[in-house]
Amino acid sequence: MNACAELHCLSNFSFGRGASSARELFERAKACGYEALAITDECSLAGIVRALEASRVTGVKLIVGAEFQLDDGPRLVLLCETKAGYTALCGLITRGRRASAKGTYRLHRADLADGAPGTFALWLPGRVPDPAHGRWMRDTFGARAWLAVELHRGPDDARRLRDLQRLGHDLALPLVAAGDVHMHVRRRLALRRTLTAIHHRVPIAEAGALIFRNGERHLRRREALAAIYPAALMQESVAIAARCHFHLDELRYRYPAELVPAGHSAGGWLRQLTEQGMRWRWPLGVPEKVRAQIEHELGLIGELRYESYFLTVHDIVRFARSRGILCQGRGSAANSAVCFALGITEVDPARMNLLVERFISKERNEPPDIDVDFEHERREEVIQYIYAKYGRERAALAATVICYRGRSAVRDVARALGLPSDQVDQLSGIVGWWDGQTSLDERLREHGFDPHSAVLRRVLKLTAELLDMPRHLSQHVGGFVISDAPLAELVPVENAAMAERTIIQWDKDDLDTMRLLKVDCLALGMLSCVRKCLDLLRAHRGQDYTMATLPAEDPATYRMIQRADTVGVFQIESRAQMAMLPRHRPENFYDLVIQVAIVRPGPIQGDMVHPYLRRRRGEEPVDYPSEDLKAVFERTLGVPLFQEQVMKLAIVAAGYTAGEADQLRRAMAAWKRHGGMEHHRERIIRGMLERGYTAEFAARLFEQIKGFGSYGFPESHAASFAGIVYASCWLKCHEPAAFACALLNAQPMGFYGPSQIVQDAQRHGIVVRPVDVRHSDWDCTLEDDARGQSALRLGLRQVRGFRRDAAERMSAARAARAFVDVVDLCTRTGIDRRQQSLLAEAGALRGLVGHRHRAKWAVAGVEPQLPLFGHDSPAEAHLVLPVPSVAENLHADYARTGLSLGPHPLQLIRPRLRAARYADSRSLRGQPHQSPVRAAGLVTQRQRPQTASGVTFITIEDEHGFINVVVWSHVAERQRRAYLEASLLGVEGQWECVDGVSHLIARRLVDMSAWLGTLDSRSRDFH
Repeated sequence: MNACAELHCLSNFSFGRGASSARELFERAKACGYEALAITDECSLAGIVRALEASRVTGVKLIVGAEFQLDDGPRLVLLCETKAGYTALCGLITRGRRASAKGTYRLHRADLADGAPGTFALWLPGRVPDPAHGRWMRDTFGARAWLAVELHRGPDDARRLRDLQRLGHDLALPLVAAGDVHMHVRRRLALRRTLTAIHHRVPIAEAGALIFRNGERHLRRREALAAIYPAALMQESVAIAARCHFHLDELRYRYPAELVPAGHSAGGWLRQLTEQGMRWRWPLGVPEKVRAQIEHELGLIGELRYESYFLTVHDIVRFARSRGILCQGRGSAANSAVCFALGITEVDPARMNLLVERFISKERNEPPDIDVDFEHERREEVIQYIYAKYGRERAALAATVICYRGRSAVRDVARALGLPSDQVDQLSGIVGWWDGQTSLDERLREHGFDPHSAVLRRVLKLTAELLDMPRHLSQHVGGFVISDAPLAELVPVENAAMAERTIIQWDKDDLDTMRLLKVDCLALGMLSCVRKCLDLLRAHRGQDYTMATLPAEDPATYRMIQRADTVGVFQIESRAQMAMLPRHRPENFYDLVIQVAIVRPGPIQGDMVHPYLRRRRGEEPVDYPSEDLKAVFERTLGVPLFQEQVMKLAIVAAGYTAGEADQLRRAMAAWKRHGGMEHHRERIIRGMLERGYTAEFAARLFEQIKGFGSYGFPESHAASFAGIVYASCWLKCHEPAAFACALLNAQPMGFYGPSQIVQDAQRHGIVVRPVDVRHSDWDCTLEDDARGQSALRLGLRQVRGFRRDAAERMSAARAARAFVDVVDLCTRTGIDRRQQSLLAEAGALRGLVGHRHRAKWAVAGVEPQLPLFGHDSPAEAHLVLPVPSVAENLHADYARTGLSLGPHPLQLIRPRLRAARYADSRSLRGQPHQSPVRAAGLVTQRQRPQTASGVTFITIEDEHGFINVVVWSHVAERQRRAYLEASLLGVEGQWECVDGVSHLIARRLVDMSAWLGTLDSRSRDFH
């Protein structure tokens, strides 16, 4: 049988065209006996690393290439013969993508004037070939040009072949067989047609010539190809494939070198900066254990030549701190004493049990990965510093591959199949969390759909196929790739959707595979909140705190944490964390480290939480199988909670090296998806038996390790977060007004919206004052109250739709002199009619004119003033308008600001709720365990953690506080409308109260939203 290689194949990274993944394509190519497979996505190498991984698994040779359509020339494919060809290809793709808007490209024949040395070129003639294009191909590429013959069992294949053979002869261009492959098997044709319709934004019924006539653009068996193509053309494809010598493993990344001053080596300069940092961190002398750790790390960094990486991150952090931007490294980097000395992380190695191999290891021989969190409102300053320092040629953000999920998939498919927009919207809501496996029939019937309809079955089938397919490239949240040479020599660069941003075409996983340096410059809202709070204390109290100088180990702060009074703080503010706090009762910083990590999928799925809590409370003995393991597990009472502990266990109890232990960690993280733990199981059990441990203990411990799955939490990460947890808790405990003010000014962030933050502040005795144009700035501010304490003044940022520039003009005008009336306000600030109405509706004009009705009347009478008449409106007769009712004010407050300083909405309907036997949250707290109860409240949150096996935690709120509702999956399925859509939710169920933690286990859900009338109450769902 004739050998063959496919030289023109699109993967699903040709968005809207390719209908198969690289793995599917390579597995099919192997099954069909192909010699090689070229992945030639259109003007893109976004999927080439996935193709490399598939090639390694299947053994089928990968040829790197790309397809192009020139604006003034032919359609062609370029294949990389050599590394020089790859560099030319990356440069060409970059040029085309940077010259156009995101998602498109623009190239002309002039862009290929140099002939792209090191590449082979295939001309892809259209239905009516243009000989001029062929001549240009021959003249530009010479002996490196071919005419591709692509036959797909059309009615004129024989004539097409003869015409192309004649054309090739006339132009002196050799012919080669190619497939224009868009899918791995024929049955993907329906999805391919759907993708075409989605890409061109037309229904399939109107796609016409855009869609393929048949399913022949798949990887066909060699016997099928032999019946279509002359043997010489197939052999030519194999010959070209054999001449493509380039392999992606040839790429070599070089770190930036300019941060090393003249006269210094990179290693010497890193050591000098580290020594300076050691004197700063330990002014009284460096502990011997820490000094030994730093020497070990510097030796490892030098051996692996990572000095420039650490210098790069140090420079970024140095810049941020020079601008007063709060930042903190976290993740595996917190295992590094060098990172602590350089000021990159805040985890003191003297207080932690470091395992540097979690961060950097000789056996892994991969670049370390440092994450640095910056204030979310000021991170852009850091990003622009990086661009300015290294230039856009050498610095770019990594990409993130956005894949289809239930909601986006069904929306695009339904549109492609021509469903009306109202049905598209309904289906999008229904299928939002669908995984493609479970039945949707009951849910569809609830919304009036017939699940047995042929059209609907087709929608769901295509949606299931589309799930997890790449949809488009987006920018990574902050992962920067910085190179010593132009990035376009390594990977194509393109424009991001956001102005002044460029991204490379590879995502985080691709960077790991290709061993490219990435520095994660991430945004963390709580750092913005803490900085704003410290600024408020400096301005109003004269207290000059930093995160490092806040009083440590404060008993009052820990008492607040133990009673779960943690609304708005960092990390331990979720309902699940709040439920754990009274049981765990953290007493010191390391308890916070554990608290951050314990309410996580890994410990929960590994059945580690309850044993730890029982041991902490003295309900079961703490035992250690050996003194060696006691050193590993003593701080967590013999229960493995952290990734580093699992690695140390493997080292101490099973004889692993540190690098091998890190390989275990990686296998542990991936075993649910890819398997690969059996080798480690045998080795761990054998190693433990050799060291005297029992077979039962070894098997039980290994099962716990597997329980970590892909969710095991690193101790270093938890320690980094615990520092911010403590800072936010101390500020909330000792400066609640300043903390609430800063929290509102840092929104949106966290679990709680402004309404919950304000109510929590009021419950803590803070006076909260409304938005008022006479006093409010854009941000919320602090004012003195009659008790000599701080009151919180709401800012104009709370008014939905109000513009910041208008607020700043208002503050500037008010600083000159106070506003006399509404006309004075409007004329001196120049705010338009829309902004005037927003202020009136929000009640922000009450201080000038009284209640809302008078404010609306006043702004309606404001007319633009000509200079001739000055700034005063003609006097109007005094008009008596009715004062709005409490209910009217409440509805207006929620509609315009999302909160109210008046009575809680449930307070107004409490008599009706009481008549219907719905208890309030205050009375529930006195109910005995397992009592049947009924309660109702505004839905503020819906959460469905990955570990909860379909359980949803809903938080409802009434005038006295929160109620935590647990909704089992079968209850949610039966009462889905109320579960998903109710803003006022009635719950009938069982009251559970154990260890001071209370929940309402729902048996029945009732949508009572109609009781609220038009109240605009919003919840934060599934964040």
